[in-house]
Amino acid sequence: MRTLGWLMSFALWGSATQTINFDSAKPGSVPPGWTAVTQNAGAPSKWEVLKDPSAPSPPYVFAQISNDSAAGRCPLAILNKMDVKDGDLSVKVKPVGGREDRAGGLVWRYRDANNYYLVRANALENTIVLYKVEDGKRIPLVSKDAPPYSYGVKHPVPANQWSSLKVQFRGPLFSVYFNHKRLFQVLDSTFGQAGKVGLWTKADSVTYFDDFRIAGK
Repeated sequence: MRTLGWLMSFALWGSATQTINFDSAKPGSVPPGWTAVTQNAGAPSKWEVLKDPSAPSPPYVFAQISNDSAAGRCPLAILNKMDVKDGDLSVKVKPVGGREDRAGGLVWRYRDANNYYLVRANALENTIVLYKVEDGKRIPLVSKDAPPYSYGVKHPVPANQWSSLKVQFRGPLFSVYFNHKRLFQVLDSTFGQAGKVGLWTKADSVTYFDDFRIAGK
């Protein structure tokens, strides 16, 4: 059954699985069931469905198109209908523009705009990093089995191309994948309860998203 570009099924381990491809949503608007949020100072975020012929699931994508470069400004789009504690979360991401930042990310166990987990890929820095945002402070988390004070990885993040970003979260263990390859793992127990999931950008990043997939419970 397809409704507003959502494909739903049930995995064998009992978790609801859905892929949101935005193809039946109204162009120029935020799709039903999503809320746009802006963390920290700066202009409000501007999320909308728009047409992109290169979309993994054409014709439409969900995009953050505002380009205010205020320091610490983080536009988020949060899916309202579902709370997830453990699961898999993935998205196709295309960094399109941004002079200060050119990044896109996934959010999970979201409590509010100041408390959640985040993994982001940055096409200017060519880095992929997992953070916790706690009381409004974005804190990079050290990779499992890595030296102290080391976090994330250097990895090519192509601009104006589609890539796949994924995180698996099971209790305090988080595994990060980029283009289907596991890059690193993180252990953290700050937010252990179920929370909402969503999408993230930073500063003046203009970023397109497609095929947002959740498998969780």
